[in-house]
Amino acid sequence: MASLLVRPHEPDTQGKVLEVTPESAGWEHVGFRVHQLAKDQRVEANTGGREHCLVLLSGRATVTSGEHRWEDIGERMDIFEKIPPYAVYLPDGVSYSIEATTDLEIAVCSAPGYGNHEARLIAPSDVKRATRGAGSNTRHIQDILPETEPADSLLVIEVYTPSGNWSSYPPHKHDVDNLPNESILEETYYHRLNPSQGFAFQRVYTDDRSLDETMAVENGDCVMVPCGYHPVGAAHGYELYYLNVMAGPKREWKFQNDPDHEWITKQQ
Repeated sequence: MASLLVRPHEPDTQGKVLEVTPESAGWEHVGFRVHQLAKDQRVEANTGGREHCLVLLSGRATVTSGEHRWEDIGERMDIFEKIPPYAVYLPDGVSYSIEATTDLEIAVCSAPGYGNHEARLIAPSDVKRATRGAGSNTRHIQDILPETEPADSLLVIEVYTPSGNWSSYPPHKHDVDNLPNESILEETYYHRLNPSQGFAFQRVYTDDRSLDETMAVENGDCVMVPCGYHPVGAAHGYELYYLNVMAGPKREWKFQNDPDHEWITKQQ
């Protein structure tokens, strides 16, 4: 089978350095791409049949869509400042433009849209923050587009994992339609490391091991999770950031831990 690891490439004419589509991933819902734009560079596109969440990873931009115009938004100049980002939600079927007002890194997250919601700004004050786990399983959450906020399909969240810690751990999965206990959600992990020359490890595996892939993840890599458990470990000396995009038939995040490792939750 093809690797679940997607590496970045040199920017194209639109500043795109990485892309995952349903076609390239062999799934139905999640789309993800990253643009790195120089100041004054502009991208114009249409959402088509997919709702979008534009996440300003670093830098500032003016985003326009129809009658909406968000002028020179952005506060975080580096991902590892760890302040919540600005983001813009766009429904399906609209045109939009992104104009970088500084050097800009922006993530374009997408999933099927059904025209149920209006375009809106998601400001840093709208992003819920939390800490999960304990000890070397501690990680810090910034929930950009949780299921409690309006969207048709998308769930978008970013996570900071301290040096030497584990994340998405104990290993959990969401690949069975068994609500309210578990939902089906495809997922991408967009990884960044501080310092940037670092690495982390991510494993994706199923109970029967028909899928069992362990990847050395470097700065700017993306990991696709079509199914199975998907824990992440950060190497000592390197902070790990990742942006998660999830979507599936139902917009609910319900997961099951690997039963072999469920005991860990009782120690947190």
